[in-house]
Amino acid sequence: MFDSVRKRTTASAGASVALQRLVASCRKLLTERGGAAGVSLARATLDLYAALDRKDEARFFDALRADFSPDPAQVLAAAQDYAAECSAAHLARLSVAAEPPRQELLRRLNRAPGGTAAILRMRERLLELQSGQPELEAVDWDFRHLLSSWFNPGFLQVIRVDWRTPAYLLEQIIAHEAVHEIRDWNDLRRRLDADGRCYAFFHPALPDEPLIFVEVALAKRMAETVAPLLDARPEPSDPGRATTAVFYSISNCQPGLRGVSLGNFLIKNVVEVLSRELPRLELFCTLSPVPGFVTWLESLLRGGGDRRSRAMKEALAAVTATLGTEVGRLAADAAGLVERLASLRLPLLRLCATYLQQVAERGEPVRDPVARFHLNNGARLERINWLADTSRKRLRESLGLMVNYVYESRAIEANHEKFIAGEIVASRRARTLAMPEA
Repeated sequence: MFDSVRKRTTASAGASVALQRLVASCRKLLTERGGAAGVSLARATLDLYAALDRKDEARFFDALRADFSPDPAQVLAAAQDYAAECSAAHLARLSVAAEPPRQELLRRLNRAPGGTAAILRMRERLLELQSGQPELEAVDWDFRHLLSSWFNPGFLQVIRVDWRTPAYLLEQIIAHEAVHEIRDWNDLRRRLDADGRCYAFFHPALPDEPLIFVEVALAKRMAETVAPLLDARPEPSDPGRATTAVFYSISNCQPGLRGVSLGNFLIKNVVEVLSRELPRLELFCTLSPVPGFVTWLESLLRGGGDRRSRAMKEALAAVTATLGTEVGRLAADAAGLVERLASLRLPLLRLCATYLQQVAERGEPVRDPVARFHLNNGARLERINWLADTSRKRLRESLGLMVNYVYESRAIEANHEKFIAGEIVASRRARTLAMPEA
């Protein structure tokens, strides 16, 4: 079945003995027929990979690309047979010929104890290498294809993380929080108080490692600033009286799952869980960062503007007159920057609304990754909030602006379809703020 696995690259590239042993073990694993023996060999193969140094790790992924790809001649012959006669047998033969042997290799490695975790770490290293070696994209496609199947949301479990959760899991929440840094254990306890929630996705193969988690604040209205959600209070509010759930942070814990869609399913699951637990909840919204706004704004401030609309020129001129063109670096003096921003409220709100509702050069709706995430999930761009987070990080990214996206259960699917078709669903307030660019 795996005659197409070639034996040339590692031998001719001056590979180390350790790498040669690993590649030989991979070939042997692909031909192994016994179940128990295959598990033992998979474990041994992963041990050989774990013993590689950084250079040999890179060479191993190149070996996966060169030595464990489909045989072009076999694929062509199978495709020609299927084109001549579209039978089930010919289609099956074409499918087998076109599938890279490295996919089956990963499936067999996954049989080993701890195999799933090892493959995630393997892909994490592959992603580090890929930026400098675009030819590894084919290898990464196979990893991503299999991981998308193995981490299908149907296999995942939503679990609430609270103060009674084991400390080793709470430590991972602290370590992986990517939106609003958790300062210490007291900060974490505040977020997990009665009017707060944290939910995470877990996979049966990784019961001690959260995959992704979302933090939620229970409130009486849509949040305009982040401070009330995070700051300590003498007593938490009564969650039973809350009418609004504010999703204010979503963080990935597994770099090896980059590109595998989990966050959208997590939010939808949490909406269902909260709706059952707290039937008084009427509004599900986010308070989200705008991480690409300042980068986009600086590109406009430095670039030419002959074709820009009058409103756009006036807004940019106001920003330049007050802040200059390198606005991101001003965040080093947070207090001073906040004071200087006072006169720019309307120009910056209008510029941010334009940024969030424009089409990128590649034809993709929305440049901003967070906006793209929520709008693709079926949310509505509701409101842009002035100086919602004045931390240095948020000032550097978005001059303190944050956004509310609203999730309405009955509109999620329709909004998602509109986004796929190129339409950005936004409230009247957000649409009114946006300016024509030319």
